[in-house]
Amino acid sequence: MITVTNLTKKYGKKVAVDNVSFTVNEGEIVGFLGPNGAGKTTTMNILTGYLSMTSGTASVDGFDILESPNEVKKLIGYLPEHPPLYADMTVDAYLKFVYNLKKCKLPDRNAHISEICDVVKISDVRGRIIGHLSKGYQQRVGLAQALIGNPPVLILDEPTVGLDPRQIIEIRDLIKDLGRQRTVILSSHILPEVQAICGRIIVINHGRLVADDSAENLTRNAGGKPSYSVTIDGTEGTVIAALRGIAGVVSVKRVNEPEKGTFEYIVEAEKDTDIRKAIFSACVALNAPLIDIHPLSSSLEDVFISLTGGSRRAPGGKAKRSVKKREEAGR
Repeated sequence: MITVTNLTKKYGKKVAVDNVSFTVNEGEIVGFLGPNGAGKTTTMNILTGYLSMTSGTASVDGFDILESPNEVKKLIGYLPEHPPLYADMTVDAYLKFVYNLKKCKLPDRNAHISEICDVVKISDVRGRIIGHLSKGYQQRVGLAQALIGNPPVLILDEPTVGLDPRQIIEIRDLIKDLGRQRTVILSSHILPEVQAICGRIIVINHGRLVADDSAENLTRNAGGKPSYSVTIDGTEGTVIAALRGIAGVVSVKRVNEPEKGTFEYIVEAEKDTDIRKAIFSACVALNAPLIDIHPLSSSLEDVFISLTGGSRRAPGGKAKRSVKKREEAGR
């Protein structure tokens, strides 16, 4: 649906977007991440036709952005970080204005606007002045204007900024619903929100693409050697010896005793090695019940900070810190 190839945007000597390439397939919801000034908004403005690129190409549904700008704009609904609302207009008047501005030619304008209002749940405020609405409702009106004309692509820049937790959940659920029938690019600094909504994540830093993968793969691969939290009911020394004897195990540490005679261990394995089945087999051989086993991975926040040059902690830092706390608790 969207293809970006060697996209570059310069402002004089400053390079805002540096040779970025990616594709977004039809029906995908893709998170577009990066620190402030990384080039996210510039890239999105190029895709929407608001800015031109210095070099490279970009196309939407086969239409080149430079050669067929009007066709591309018909395919895209755009919600910028600050929705382009007219505070002194009613919701209904504003949406009709946007419909005419987009030169839509659907059979029934009123029916189309009513359907969109139902989808984004603003039917009850259509007659109200936009400036009198809450931030959450104004954000919904912004989403409604992006949906005018039924565009197959939505580009959303910080759609939940400034909302309270309940409003964030409502907008998040709405975006997930919209993504069932559309291609969505979502930019946000709220990383749990991105992880909950997006099937794939693109990260740029200083104008360059630094990651393009699923959230699961990014968090799993960031920490290097895989580690597992394993809770086993059995004699500590015997269990540790058995775990250390498993092929691919690098280290074993007892960190906690959640119940008398039951111990939690952190087991580190060689890279790209899954030792869960071997741990289960070892427990069976010892007749030691395996109470729990789960992988310890970096959070998306850790991955983001690592990829963008942050210094708070390296990938895996959260897991290692929690391990340290459990080690202290087990002493």
